[in-house]
Amino acid sequence: MTTNLPPEAKNKWEEVEATKNPREKLRLLEEFLSLVPRHKGTAKLCVQVKKQIKDLKKEMEEKKRKKAARSGPKVFIEKEGAAQIALIGLTKSGKSSLLAALTNAKVEISPNPYTTRHPVPGIMNYQDIQFQLIEAPALMEGSADGRAWGLQTLGIARNADGLIIMIDLSQDPVKQLSTILEEMEKARILVSKPKAQIDIERKFMGTGLRIIVMGRLVNCSFKDIEELLKNYRVSDAFVRISGEATLEEIEDAVFESTVYKPAVIIANKIDLKGADGNLKLLKAYSHNKLPIIAVSSVDRTGFEKLGETLFCTLNVMRIYTKEPGEREYSKNPFILKKGSTIYDLARDIHSDFKDNFNFAKVWSKRLSFSPQKVGAAFALQDGDIVGIHLR
Repeated sequence: MTTNLPPEAKNKWEEVEATKNPREKLRLLEEFLSLVPRHKGTAKLCVQVKKQIKDLKKEMEEKKRKKAARSGPKVFIEKEGAAQIALIGLTKSGKSSLLAALTNAKVEISPNPYTTRHPVPGIMNYQDIQFQLIEAPALMEGSADGRAWGLQTLGIARNADGLIIMIDLSQDPVKQLSTILEEMEKARILVSKPKAQIDIERKFMGTGLRIIVMGRLVNCSFKDIEELLKNYRVSDAFVRISGEATLEEIEDAVFESTVYKPAVIIANKIDLKGADGNLKLLKAYSHNKLPIIAVSSVDRTGFEKLGETLFCTLNVMRIYTKEPGEREYSKNPFILKKGSTIYDLARDIHSDFKDNFNFAKVWSKRLSFSPQKVGAAFALQDGDIVGIHLR
């Protein structure tokens, strides 16, 4: 059942979406909630909005309590490379040692707990691409409630493209993993892929609605989605729907900020006594829902599996481009989500490319002949070489 909000509530939500000021957003969220009629159809929405209000208040209190000097360390780190991956774990799990072993980052490695107080970035090479690893301060019970630097760490996880969850095999692995997952779930960060994943990316005025369904719509149509979004004043956006999605779930996505992050578990310290037994406990607890790589930061055991596992878990592919008339293609690939099309590639290259697109040529071993002339809807695969021709 969709909520069928009155026009004044929809107008107020448009104001909520438009503002970036936390204090103003809080005021508008409270006003929006007062305009929502109370009945069974709006119960879930009210819970979601109340949680947003609570979380926003908590973030504002945390910023006020821990007001850093302007010259202090950056919390937000600009993304580099093929993907940004956050290293998340409890204290002394080996995040710093792993980052030092995989990248050229300047890392402080200490026997003392909670040494890392702010994010540390590093670049990891894998074949012809690079992953940006970000070591985040340690999680603990209460991180999602603002304890220590918990909100900062969870913010890093939310902004990243994927996660490495560090587990110390010399300690209870089940307790560590359950604590990490609970804190992330409280912050609405999921590592288990939901049945339906809906991403709504707001665009500038005049770009219109673009809806891509990579799955199946349940009891609704494209027209229903367009009408729903336009009712909420979402008229310029890029909407990607994966899995099996109902109209109610799409409506939830307009209000809810739950995110899914693909994750890999790194079980560290496999070289220590008793680690094998703890690894078995960890695998039994996780039920193979997440990839697990057993490593030792001391002797680099398991490191050879990490790059390929990250690449597969992130569900991405490399697409190489070739200028019309050139014999050689660029050795620096574009990184796209699996299932992306020529249109997605053109959009990533430059906005003019998608607006003036004419056709493309694709070179690939999977095709019966190369190059093959294709349109904007052609689905790409890892390793394809593409030449885009404009009007």
